[in-house]
Amino acid sequence: MAKNKKELWRGLSAEAQKALVIRDYAPAKSGDESIPGVEIFPRKIHHQRHRGVFGEFARRDEGVLERIGFWPAQWATARTFAQTAKGFHVHPPSIPTGTKPEKWMRRLFVEEPKNYALRRYAHEQWDVMFFVQGVAEMILHDVRAGLPARTMRFFVDGDNHPGGNNVGIVVPPGVAHAIRVEGSEDVIMVYGTSTSFQPEFEGRIASDIETATLPDDWAKFLGRGD
Repeated sequence: MAKNKKELWRGLSAEAQKALVIRDYAPAKSGDESIPGVEIFPRKIHHQRHRGVFGEFARRDEGVLERIGFWPAQWATARTFAQTAKGFHVHPPSIPTGTKPEKWMRRLFVEEPKNYALRRYAHEQWDVMFFVQGVAEMILHDVRAGLPARTMRFFVDGDNHPGGNNVGIVVPPGVAHAIRVEGSEDVIMVYGTSTSFQPEFEGRIASDIETATLPDDWAKFLGRGD
């Protein structure tokens, strides 16, 4: 086996060698250390032979959601078609009047991270989600004032793919999150929110991937530049 790239690819032209890029087969990097407030917890998927699967999510009086004092005020579903993506989405953190955002965030997640009673669930949108179908890549990026810009990147399997990647995820406000569908199967997500749906809580950052651009001739016919 060749010892270096130059020797391995010397049968190609100089131009081709210069343009050559080697495919990276290493697993996707998970990013920095975990983001404060984000929770990833395992779910139990029970096989029902000849019928399918039964997937547990959370119990109100035990587990992660009980520990952090968060039980959703609203539940919803979302279907994301194969070969598409969502995000980045972000929800605004609620900052008490007269408090600097940086100081509040440090108190919540650095100085008193286990004082869950401080969290303003009723005033800001926390998400908790899981997937019943498909495989999704999730990317989380912390954009909260006063906290480092950490990133997490991981894959989550739907209930129809039982295994170690069947998890629930808690996403705090101020943590931008994106979902990209892997493979040819639609992704179906179930998620709960700490507040009822409020359009003003739905912020977008770098979300152009969600916009389907018109064909050039359509845009020209309509007199538009996009």
